[in-house]
Amino acid sequence: MRPLKITIAGAGIGGLAAALALARDGHSIRVIERAHELSQVGAGIQVSPNGMAVLGALGLEEFPTETVRLEAVRLRDGPNGREVATLDFRRHAGDLRWQLSHRSTLVAQLAAAARCAGAAIDLGVDCMPPPAGQALEGEDLLIGADGIKSRMRTRVDNASHPFFTGQVAWRTVIPDARYEPVVEVHMGPGRHLVTYPIEGGQRNIVAFEERANWVEESWTHEDDPNNLRAAFSGFGSGVRRMLESVESVHLWGLFRHRVARRWVHGRKVLLGDAAHPTLPFLAQGANLALEDAWVLAAAIRRHDLQAALERYQALRLPRTTRIVNAATRNARNYHIRISPLRIAAHTALKIASTVAPAAMLKRFDWIYRHDVTSLEV
Repeated sequence: MRPLKITIAGAGIGGLAAALALARDGHSIRVIERAHELSQVGAGIQVSPNGMAVLGALGLEEFPTETVRLEAVRLRDGPNGREVATLDFRRHAGDLRWQLSHRSTLVAQLAAAARCAGAAIDLGVDCMPPPAGQALEGEDLLIGADGIKSRMRTRVDNASHPFFTGQVAWRTVIPDARYEPVVEVHMGPGRHLVTYPIEGGQRNIVAFEERANWVEESWTHEDDPNNLRAAFSGFGSGVRRMLESVESVHLWGLFRHRVARRWVHGRKVLLGDAAHPTLPFLAQGANLALEDAWVLAAAIRRHDLQAALERYQALRLPRTTRIVNAATRNARNYHIRISPLRIAAHTALKIASTVAPAAMLKRFDWIYRHDVTSLEV
């Protein structure tokens, strides 16, 4: 295919990964971003093996060395702090690799690599997508990687019309010199808290609560740390001590979006959260965006443009829909309110993690062992 002139709306993980892959294929790439800087909003992320496969294929060998390699996931009963189950990835995950990182670390590495490959990244540029079916003037393709409130989506598919799930989430990072490469999940009635170390002697905290009232669907909404502490005041002393260190926190409402039915319209295509916003209960948002970027670039490499875009949608729509639905279901597993049911569920988890830990991980092989870089695109 002749080199294309491509504009990517959005300098998040998906947009920058697409810029890197497409620029390396010789296309002229311009990334435009409304923000005036590549900010640190979003705090920690978990890059799971399916995302690591893409980063490896993109040549980001330095990314793992700067971040924390996950060794285990530990589930705890929130109110009493007792361990329910531990999954040791070193023993039972084989060759699979997870990395724990601050979002800004991955964004910075993707941006630097994309620029080195020849992509231009223009910050502080607000782009209103042209009418349906058209790209920007002089462009061959416009990629909408503009996130959960995508304006591009309204020009390709219909708006997603999200609804409030009855849950909110706090997100913060605290200083923490302890280095134990473990994700801890503290489970309690109507709420749970996830925490893990990230680079730079920091600890990422994401805490979820079921409630009737809701806040804006935005990572930039600041909240009083005392509200977070009050919500988890009934949890064990370890959680309470950790939350005493919180000085600032962001709160957002969790909304369920439908996956776009149409990702392609004319010379426009959607990618990442613009196409398939997902709830954070499988930690797959960034990983799906990386997969999208690779598959889109590979399809454009192997087919003429319109066939490539249709092939990309055909490959990505079923998988992203399945993961979005699985993440929605997963939220209920941590929030059991009825005490006997919670005790029974925790007992079952403890037995399963002791008797068949590898089988517990194998349930998610369809997510983690899916390597888009080896697909026949």
